[in-house]
Amino acid sequence: MLYQFYEAQRAMMEPFAEFALASSKMLANPSTPAAQNPMVHRVSAYYDLIYRLGKDYVKPEFGIHSVKINGSDVAVQECVEIDKPFCELRQFKCFSDNAATLDTVKQLPSVLIVAPLSGHYATLLRDTVRTMMKDHKVFITDWKNARLVPLSEGEFHLDDYINYVQEFIRHIQASDGHCHVVSVCQPTVPVLAAVSLMASRQETLPLSMTMMGGPIDATKSPTAVNNLAMNKSYHWFENNVIYRVPASFPGEGRRVYPGFLQHSGFVAMNPDRHLKSHYDYFKDLIKGDNSSAESHRQFYDEYNAVLDMDADYYLETIATVFQEFKLVRGTWDVKSDSGEIERVRPQDITNCGLLTVEGELDDISGSGQTKAALHLCTGIPASQKMHYEAEGAGHYGIFSGRRWRDGVYPQVQSFILSHHLKGTKRPAKAAKAVKGKLASSTKATQRGARSTAK
Repeated sequence: MLYQFYEAQRAMMEPFAEFALASSKMLANPSTPAAQNPMVHRVSAYYDLIYRLGKDYVKPEFGIHSVKINGSDVAVQECVEIDKPFCELRQFKCFSDNAATLDTVKQLPSVLIVAPLSGHYATLLRDTVRTMMKDHKVFITDWKNARLVPLSEGEFHLDDYINYVQEFIRHIQASDGHCHVVSVCQPTVPVLAAVSLMASRQETLPLSMTMMGGPIDATKSPTAVNNLAMNKSYHWFENNVIYRVPASFPGEGRRVYPGFLQHSGFVAMNPDRHLKSHYDYFKDLIKGDNSSAESHRQFYDEYNAVLDMDADYYLETIATVFQEFKLVRGTWDVKSDSGEIERVRPQDITNCGLLTVEGELDDISGSGQTKAALHLCTGIPASQKMHYEAEGAGHYGIFSGRRWRDGVYPQVQSFILSHHLKGTKRPAKAAKAVKGKLASSTKATQRGARSTAK
């Protein structure tokens, strides 16, 4: 009944939120004499804040319409390559009327970014996508809100997640001849499983894997997030956070971990920080600091937009990753698309580069959790492994913001390009262009970078 109660409350609050927005705009209208009164301006800011706190946040757009490649503006269009019941494989295609630019785009490495399915939409990686598009052909997993997926589409398990990733990798390999994979946070575990299973079957593997801030081995440096998952039983999660989707949605009756509960957990981790942020927003409105106010809106439009996760997938992730540690203990069995049960064996991966990235101040995936992948993949030569720790970066800083763009990304770009040259046979002209990019990237990473080869 909690889900139904929440939806009823949200529906009741919606008119008040819209009234607050209308009141704020009316009082702030510069054409009215009252708008010049400081007290009226303060009341307008108050109504604006009430609206922001009470509104319903929907899935944001990526909003990437152009990107600079070789100094030229290139138009970008989103295309859905594969539409699965619970996920879309989305590509950001570049278009230009400049022949040289198009030739450059065709030679860029193709990268599959596997976005987290852990509460927020894939648009949380907007900065990741925009930055990588300068030097790569970018695909991303755009996970769907489970409450919008009808029961007729069946269940969604952790095994299905892994099978999706494998299908997407094969699709990119078939269309572009190669694939590199970047996984951020939660998907590091299923991505490593997916590639391990492909290796055991002797399939063509991605040329490189980049794993950023994920719980490969959650026993190392447990965080508050890890401790909650470890200290509560499987049945506690099933009985306390799983609810059925109400009748007002296409997924009526589906068992899910509701987005609003996840959002409450996010906020509860740092309530003082969020309270201060909203108060600062209120003060920015009063001061007329529109730039800071807009930055606040953009952040919370993303942060407050959450999706429901299918219950089977969520509960299996809790058990597999945070309670039974099946990946690091070598006890993880996965059901393939054909129904076969296969053991996950990271040691079978031999011809794929592996880069692990951690944030020095990450309070979600603790120190050493992601780096553990290097020790699990014993079949990968030491020369093809690398670890990078981003100084001063928290969890979000390793894939978004200044530390991502200036520190982490040059490392990722250099690693991908180096393995791209090793793994693909290119015409001399194309190889020379890629080597040029690699050289400039390497110079950038040498400035202040702290990395350790393994």
